[in-house]
Amino acid sequence: MNQELADRLTAMAEDDKRTLAALTERGELPAPDYHPEMRAVHERNAEALERILDEHGWPGVTLAGEAGGEAAWLIAQHAMSRLDLMARCATAVEEAASVGDAPGWQSAYLRDRLCVLNGEPQRYGTQFDMDEEGWPVPCPIADPAMVNLRRWALGLDSLEDRVEKLRERERERRARGTES
Repeated sequence: MNQELADRLTAMAEDDKRTLAALTERGELPAPDYHPEMRAVHERNAEALERILDEHGWPGVTLAGEAGGEAAWLIAQHAMSRLDLMARCATAVEEAASVGDAPGWQSAYLRDRLCVLNGEPQRYGTQFDMDEEGWPVPCPIADPAMVNLRRWALGLDSLEDRVEKLRERERERRARGTES
């Protein structure tokens, strides 16, 4: 394992999370447009991840450990202004997952994010939007009758369980907002 690489990836993911938390705390997120500060973090991290891919290939568990591999996935998941890089990462994660070097759920999230960003139906139901009342609803799903089988094959819970967890989180958020 390359501890230096794992630490670098983890630090980049933590920077992403800190920025998101700070912008949310300041009331600047959620926002209708891509927040410039968040975009800058995502683009900086995407450039670094691309250099890592060029030098090492996908930083899976063997190379970067579980935390480093998950950090790399998060960075790829947030590379929304670099769909070419996101697609490259999705393929790399799928290959890594096929040999046990990455968890399958990471490929599901990356593939679904790509589909949604390209205006296509997702396969695993990992990407959500909000309905007119602000409740989470899955973005369109290809062959929805089979979605749970696809999810279970990659270690995800059922779509119904995921929807309920997200709705519970929203109920809690709303309850906090009404507390004085």
